[in-house]
Amino acid sequence: MGGRVEIATVDDVTATVPRLRRAIRQKSPTLSFEKELWESGRAVVVGMDEVGRGSWAGPLTVGAAVIPVDRRVYKIRDSKMLTEVEREALFDRVAGWCSAWAVGHASAAECDELGMSEAQRVAARRALDALPFQPDHVLIDGKWDFVGTGETQRIVRGDARSVSIAAASILAKVTRDRLMRAWADDFPGYNFEANKGYPCPVHKAALAAWGPTAIHRQSWVFMDHLPWNGLARYFRPGSQPTLPGFGAPTPTYRS
Repeated sequence: MGGRVEIATVDDVTATVPRLRRAIRQKSPTLSFEKELWESGRAVVVGMDEVGRGSWAGPLTVGAAVIPVDRRVYKIRDSKMLTEVEREALFDRVAGWCSAWAVGHASAAECDELGMSEAQRVAARRALDALPFQPDHVLIDGKWDFVGTGETQRIVRGDARSVSIAAASILAKVTRDRLMRAWADDFPGYNFEANKGYPCPVHKAALAAWGPTAIHRQSWVFMDHLPWNGLARYFRPGSQPTLPGFGAPTPTYRS
């Protein structure tokens, strides 16, 4: 699945907006970062967020969203605050509201071969390259600049503070979740439809019983003591960290 990119540029905003739960009604991101950039002459501001970095299977996915200056869609939240049903209900409305959006993926094999940091850069470049506009500025969630264009701004908890980053987080999360649900039919027993490739008891039990699938990240240390089922394991040069649940403290990922 390496190189996969999804993009849309649409104007019709027709999807029904779900009622937000009381707990998240007052936790809305704002347009303060975007407005400051628009007022300084940067017309095309792109919000970016990633999903899947800590997953054991499936792609690392980065979303990019360009929101319009003159129209507002309410009820956007950081995708982590929303349930799967809420994200799915909001997806078409967010996609239709954006001036443009794109989602770039780095496959599980690319995560193995490149390391997680470079794989994230690759996915981000694919998302940005798929946009029909040249960005004037990019807003990034987190402390690390995984874009590296020079016109970027890192925002800690950006998916909860910036509307464009929150929009990108919903687009990336729903797109990746749909891929994992589709793969669940190809790899029954691993519970991908529920865990989306992240570790959980059912996922761990399936790995212990049957070994990895073609969409697992095969260089990670959790693969060390698993049965192998005909796949040729990839060993990336250098050590890989031990992950929680397999005998070590919180991991640090190396690239």
